[in-house]
Amino acid sequence: MKFSIFAHYRLLFNNTKLRILIGIDDTDNKDSRGTGYLARTMGAEINARNLGTLISITRHQLYVHPEIAYTSQNSSACLEIKTNDFKTLQSFCREFLLLRSAEGSDAGLCIVEPSTIPQSVIEWGKSCKDTVRQKIDAENLASANSIYLEGLTGEKIGIIGSLAAVGLRKSGNDGRFIWMDGKNLRELEGTYSVSELIKKTSIDNIETINGQKPLENELIDVGNWVRPVWKDYKKVFYIEENNHENIKWKAVAKEYIRTIS
Repeated sequence: MKFSIFAHYRLLFNNTKLRILIGIDDTDNKDSRGTGYLARTMGAEINARNLGTLISITRHQLYVHPEIAYTSQNSSACLEIKTNDFKTLQSFCREFLLLRSAEGSDAGLCIVEPSTIPQSVIEWGKSCKDTVRQKIDAENLASANSIYLEGLTGEKIGIIGSLAAVGLRKSGNDGRFIWMDGKNLRELEGTYSVSELIKKTSIDNIETINGQKPLENELIDVGNWVRPVWKDYKKVFYIEENNHENIKWKAVAKEYIRTIS
């Protein structure tokens, strides 16, 4: 499946950076690091090679079902990249996954300009959260919409989740961030004021589950598992009241974030 010819010519003649979504899935085995780790590694390599600029990475939970082969949690990842060299970026991503995907994995790769993603692909992503889908249907959907989608290793069933990843990211209401604007969120921990946390990251909203927003000078204990969620096209960091005299807020439990993302 080929990348949109219109996007290609915009890059060629305008020499401007285009926003690209890269979906990857089924890159690991039971003994290897997960797809999220590989997504972060891929993004870092894209930056280091000047193939583009990594903006963010989201993790998307897919259907857990006995008929679906998965390693541990059946999640896919979506990288948001800005680039002015799609062909080189595409070639790098293919070679990276062919080289770095774990033995026995069924890696899939999807690369698309988000403005060209139709509602049918968004609905595909949503359906992959509660329905067993087939590889042939992913192939047909991508082909019908001129979306680059390719299975790279094993039985190549990773195309199901990689196509779902870009659809879910486009939906604006699924997934949690594991990387934002140069920040590996695994490395963010400690206590920050609301204004400091917003300045340090690209979080759009900080609020409680019920929508209450803290004051700018109030402190938040972010813990060691910062995972803003993608809600209404915004990066939202959920907090709750903290039983501490000086630190009014803390990040909500990771178990809750897992249930909503």
